[in-house]
Amino acid sequence: MNQRAMIAAAAASLMSLSFVAAPAHAAEKEKCFGISKAGQNDCASISGAHSCAGQAKVDMDKGEWKYVAKGSCKQMKGLTMDEAKAVEPKKT
Repeated sequence: MNQRAMIAAAAASLMSLSFVAAPAHAAEKEKCFGISKAGQNDCASISGAHSCAGQAKVDMDKGEWKYVAKGSCKQMKGLTMDEAKAVEPKKT
């Protein structure tokens, strides 16, 4: 193996490691309730009013959530899931 091929193989190995590490960063997120704008929620409402992303009807609804970087929810004045469940009654 010549030097050029060895350098290319080493570079390819390093680049593939960066792709493997990317999902670990995605896992460092948490659900933050009460911070999403209308139509910008990430998934189902806690009350069961809808089951899809982008269906929030009002800004800052305490039953709607977005994924945020872990530890940043409180800085945005958001609620944890337990706090949101305590203030958002379940719709039937």
